[in-house]
Amino acid sequence: MLKRSALLTITAATFLSLLLFVFAPCASAQTKPASQSAAQSSAAASPQDQQLLSKVESYLRNLFGWGPEYKVKLGPVTPSPLPELEQIPVSVNYQGHDETGTVYVTKDARFMFRGELRDMSKDPFAENRAKIKLGDSPSSGPATAKLTVVEFSDFECPHCQELYSILKVVEPEFPQVRFVYKNFPLQEIHPWAMTAALAGRCIYKTSGSSAFLKYQDAIFTNQDAITADNAWDQVTAAAVSAGATADALHSCMTAPETKTAVDADIAEGKSLGVESTPTFYLNGRAFQGGDRESVEQIIRFALAHAERQP
Repeated sequence: MLKRSALLTITAATFLSLLLFVFAPCASAQTKPASQSAAQSSAAASPQDQQLLSKVESYLRNLFGWGPEYKVKLGPVTPSPLPELEQIPVSVNYQGHDETGTVYVTKDARFMFRGELRDMSKDPFAENRAKIKLGDSPSSGPATAKLTVVEFSDFECPHCQELYSILKVVEPEFPQVRFVYKNFPLQEIHPWAMTAALAGRCIYKTSGSSAFLKYQDAIFTNQDAITADNAWDQVTAAAVSAGATADALHSCMTAPETKTAVDADIAEGKSLGVESTPTFYLNGRAFQGGDRESVEQIIRFALAHAERQP
């Protein structure tokens, strides 16, 4: 089941529900440091900006009933792409949980709206595509495909297991699409995810994508039986069944370059804004999974769009 952030329990009409939710299934459980107040965060701001931040904080606290137990941080005030508007980041911390978003305020400090501005003259997914590296990751499908689906996944994530079962059925329907796997182990909540990621990386580097896909199937098929205590033996068995030798596998898993490669996947995901798994990018378009029908629908849409491009 998809889970919303714990902050959604604050109030049905909370401003946080208008900023950002975390809808994705397996999300990191990191707790951020408590935020400061707007007055503290604006200490280095100009007097005019301090006055604006104070007015915005006062308005938001009154509108949504945020008492002193809500730690609110606003700013800095920066120009928005529209010259009539100022852009103000907002962070709200409640009981150790943070939510962030952006509000835009008119220069006369009369009107405010939340959300994001989009430049409709630009490709909305070009920036994401530029951040995604496709040259050294397990994949299936043609390298020259017009549509590439990149998945950031975690071998211990139960929702990744569910989506894997869906993709096993869906992928054969789209032989013209390339599917690429990226590691994003959520180590804070999944103690053996990194071990599985390291083994998967080694299988791919030594035996290629086909062997990796066999390993992936073995891990997700047997996910419920793997624990932090038996993970080393379980992933070894899965890798051996995919064609690895145990000694070579273990040597590779402990090699610094293997961890570096997994960390590079994680860093790439974070640069894209990935916070949870599974998260997909279809030619740069973010998608966080769902049932078979929704997966097929978004692939068909993205494929049709890609095929219309020159």
